[in-house]
Amino acid sequence: MDGCGKAIAEPKVTVSWCVELLEGKTVNLRVREREDLDFEAECYNDIDFWGENAPAYEQISKSHLMKLFDNPSDLQTLIGWKPFVIQKKDGTRIGIIWHMVNQPSGTMEIVCFVVPSERGKGYGTEAAQLMVDYLFLYRNIVRIQATANVRNKASQRVLEKAGFKIEGTMRKYLLVRGVWTDYCLLSILREEWKEPKILTKTV
Repeated sequence: MDGCGKAIAEPKVTVSWCVELLEGKTVNLRVREREDLDFEAECYNDIDFWGENAPAYEQISKSHLMKLFDNPSDLQTLIGWKPFVIQKKDGTRIGIIWHMVNQPSGTMEIVCFVVPSERGKGYGTEAAQLMVDYLFLYRNIVRIQATANVRNKASQRVLEKAGFKIEGTMRKYLLVRGVWTDYCLLSILREEWKEPKILTKTV
């Protein structure tokens, strides 16, 4: 839950429960703010942002994003959807990563997308590592999971570099460009994580 308090683990990093910024080596994760809605709308409405291996979601207006920002939907509240902007050290916004809770299992899941021009540079891996560190430090959870199109080997490598292991294949899991598509299920357990790998500071 959000709020102020102590971390679940005893980390070797500077921590605060009221987290607005997660600092890494080459990127930071910053809680999405109202001024990020233009960037968010641009990303969501760009078919290349989702890539050929992800579903093409419906177009969404900035005004609708503003309404959801001020008044989250019942679904967003239920799953605890929390988006962060991925930004380089110079403040350039290069992607979006969010965490949510799958119901009714209560399993934590992360989803990460980097803009096409910044892919293949290690930013997605670092963003995933930062989020994993943050969630295991601040949440009383034993598992974090993610999914990737079986054809999307790049996304699978990003997650594996962040410590995730492939558990299996979910057959015909999502409709991608008109075709029911298989997805890999990946996860990392608390005992596999053990301690922060990259998170150096929270603000």
